[in-house]
Amino acid sequence: MEVKDRILIKAAELFMRYGIRSITMDEIAAQLGISKKTIYQFFTDKDDMVYAVIEQEIKKNEHECLQYRYDSNDSVHEIFLAVEDLEEMLRYTNPMMLYDLEKYHPRAFQKIREYKYQFLHEAILENLRKGIEDGVYRPEINRDIVAKNRIESAFLVFNPDLFPHSRYRMSEVNFELAMLFLYGIVTDKGRKLIEKYTEERTKKLSHESNA
Repeated sequence: MEVKDRILIKAAELFMRYGIRSITMDEIAAQLGISKKTIYQFFTDKDDMVYAVIEQEIKKNEHECLQYRYDSNDSVHEIFLAVEDLEEMLRYTNPMMLYDLEKYHPRAFQKIREYKYQFLHEAILENLRKGIEDGVYRPEINRDIVAKNRIESAFLVFNPDLFPHSRYRMSEVNFELAMLFLYGIVTDKGRKLIEKYTEERTKKLSHESNA
């Protein structure tokens, strides 16, 4: 693996686990067993590295998002797959990461905003279009409004003012917000799919907790 790739992977791991502000370039170098000078051969400063990490994570998320569409049985199932993947990420992500980005790394935070309102917006619009076509979503919904609502609600899980992490489990907040979205737009056919995938999810979680 190239040195730059190793740096980005380790930096992403540390930023997600501990937040961005608390991790220094010295700590990243120490974790990798390289000198800080080596890091500066690839990144001008921490802000440059943070931007590169976010760019890398966005590319990965875009690939995964397209994979949900390919792997899903229907539009409702696609949302469940996305929720499950986000829950996995939330297990090792420090909820302060987005706050750190917004306050200390505006260029990287702007990159996330572009991801939200360009790629994610189009992906959700496509999910809605297919769901309406298949009869699982109500045809009269305003897709643009619904898509933007879903984007914002998905990111609410990272808001510590609304959902203090001492009181709420992030995975539970994530699931409840997704279900609010789905139940608001489905037809009777879609509601039966929600019930089906919720039952499958419950069985899977029960199996994992007993394992």
